[in-house]
Formats: sequence, C-alpha cells, structure tokens
Amino acid sequence: MSTPFTAATAAYSNAARLISNGGAGKSNPLDGQGGDFASLLAKSVQSVVDTGNRSDQLQMQMLDGKANIVDVVTAVSETELAMDSMVSVRDRVISAYEEIMRMPI
Repeated sequence: MSTPFTAATAAYSNAARLISNGGAGKSNPLDGQGGDFASLLAKSVQSVVDTGNRSDQLQMQMLDGKANIVDVVTAVSETELAMDSMVSVRDRVISAYEEIMRMPI
C-alpha cells in the first residue's frame, strides 16, 4: 500500500500545525497531571515531522541532482517506519481508551 506524496506532505503539515498551536486558546482540564506524557507525545510527533521534512528535502535535492539515491531511499524508509510506529501507538491509545470507556462505574 502506497501513500501519495501529497497525502504525506499534508500529514506532515497537519502534524506540524498541531504542534505549533499546542492547543492555543483551549484550557486543558489535566494541566499539571501528566505533563510529562504530553511533552513526550509532542516530542514524538515532532520527531516524525522532522523525519518527514528531512526526507522531503532530500527528495528535492535528488531532483536537482545534489543528493545520493541511497540517502533518499534511507530517509524515505525512516519516515515510513516513523509513521507506521506513530499509527501503531495511536491505535493502541484508542484501543485503551475504548476499553476504559467499557468499564463499569
């Protein structure tokens, strides 16, 4: 299964926008309760965005004839792995949330 280049670019920009906004204007009811997890999550998402940006830059350099194909393939593979990992974590978090919501009070 292949993701179109524009879809990947849109995903990177959306993630970057979410990180840069940081939920501006919204109050978090859990402020002070788990800030470490929130910062860890933000750093992880930022890492995925940075990996994607690096891959995009190398692809553009390759089009200009300034980058090695091996470096580009490696960067794209790293980006794919990072995105797959992020999706897996997201799926596990959603699954855990759904499990918690099914618990009786």
